[in-house]
Amino acid sequence: MSQRRRVRSGLRFEEAVGYSRAVAAGDFIFVSGCTSIVDGKVVHEGDMARQTEQALLNVSAALGQLGASLADVVRTRIYVTDISRWAEAGEAHRLAFQNAPPATTMLQVAALIDPRMLVEVEAVAHREFSVGWDGPA
Repeated sequence: MSQRRRVRSGLRFEEAVGYSRAVAAGDFIFVSGCTSIVDGKVVHEGDMARQTEQALLNVSAALGQLGASLADVVRTRIYVTDISRWAEAGEAHRLAFQNAPPATTMLQVAALIDPRMLVEVEAVAHREFSVGWDGPA
């Protein structure tokens, strides 16, 4: 039986809602929805493409803490607050995954937890870890 490993970003939402930024279970890593928060603040207000880029950087950082990278991502979900701007989020996603495109879904939602947030991205990664792996050195 594999041990689950968890990482946290330290954002107040994790404590309030009771979740981890990412959870590794076996050879899979599940990354919770990431937005354009940096140091506790929403960045790139009003810019869908830049917010998507930042959300993906936040996904990448969570994966890195568990010994994986965007190249290991097999599935993403992109939640946008305005589907008419899908191409902006889509282009940022395409650039991040141009060498290994994952399966994905893009959905419009009524709102995210902060009205300045335009996009949220969640991911699932797969990486074959060696038996007994305890995380990055």
